Amino acid sequence: MRELYDETGDNTAAVAGGLQRTGGLITSLALLLIVVVGLFSGSGIVFIKLLGVGMIVALVVDAAVVRTLLVPATMRLLGRANWWAPGPLRRMYARYGIREGEALTPVLE
Repeated sequence: MRELYDETGDNTAAVAGGLQRTGGLITSLALLLIVVVGLFSGSGIVFIKLLGVGMIVALVVDAAVVRTLLVPATMRLLGRANWWAPGPLRRMYARYGIREGEALTPVLE
């Protein structure tokens, strides 16, 4: 998202582009974790079953509600405040020349 914001300067486009690029990956990983954790529910131990069901609910809420609804909505509402960096971090970036979006060029000897 940060790279898109640096390119366009448009917060809404950066949030939408970031969600578009990462949405499929987040959903796929959440489904994978749900399948793996779902196997805990087949255990004969009640505590492990409860742990498995609780983790499945938490994963579904995280993938469906938090990552696809709340985070993008909050980022859209915050606008430019999303990209604010504290003073010490900005100074460190400036001191060491850390920038996002720069391509590294190999040095040939």
